[in-house]
Amino acid sequence: MTTLIADSGSTKTDWCLITENQSIQISTPGINPFFQNEQEIKQLLCEELLPKIQASPINHIHFFGAGCIGKSACNLLYRPLHELFCTSDIEIASDLLGAARSLCGNRSGIACILGTGSNSCLYDGKNITRNIPPLGFILGDEGSGNSLGKRLISDCLKGILPTGITQQFLNKYHLTQADILQSVYQESFPNRYLASFTPFLSENIQVPEIRQLVEECFRAFFERNLQLYNIPNAEVHFTGSIAWHFKEILQRLSKQYGFIIKNITRRPIEGLIRYYETIY
Repeated sequence: MTTLIADSGSTKTDWCLITENQSIQISTPGINPFFQNEQEIKQLLCEELLPKIQASPINHIHFFGAGCIGKSACNLLYRPLHELFCTSDIEIASDLLGAARSLCGNRSGIACILGTGSNSCLYDGKNITRNIPPLGFILGDEGSGNSLGKRLISDCLKGILPTGITQQFLNKYHLTQADILQSVYQESFPNRYLASFTPFLSENIQVPEIRQLVEECFRAFFERNLQLYNIPNAEVHFTGSIAWHFKEILQRLSKQYGFIIKNITRRPIEGLIRYYETIY
């Protein structure tokens, strides 16, 4: 019995191949049907995943991904997975359900993703019962990597951040305003591009203006997402690179907003492995 599990964001996909004797973890570029068509997804699977899998035929596939909402989007993944792995036992669902299963298992709670994008939900131990729509990197994604990167770039170019920090940022990434506008408005995956600058925030978190920037982005996530569930003293779980790297700020703000953080993980895949090992 062989099971393939995937947790995919826009930047990276974490895979785990579980056999009777071992589990093998693999990373590939992200897959998001909002930004990639079926042929592009199939090509990525053929080039990045298949060469790394040395196993007997796969019996079950569980794919949780950003953008996997609605039948048409899920079919963009189902068809190439079915064709390449010759199994019809394929579950395709949102990365949010994957995060909830990873973080909460069979217990209820509020599950949150803070990575390249952001999302949250109420989870009853089996299914998502309510979701405040994240609305993507243009209309929402508060507290995410792309929202942090967008705010950093904007504050630098508008002269809001100190001159020294702005020059340090532009010099570190060899950027001009023209370069930035080209990448954001004319090239593919602007959300990934914006999120790629969050390490600069982490490296300079001791600068008061940088810390304030991060706190304000997180406050927007609490106020425009978590508070809307209207559950006082709720248990909240976080996963994702942004939650992990800025967990000290996240934990402090959670207390201010009356939430109880139960756990913060860097990636959902480890929790998903535990979840499905109890099933198969």
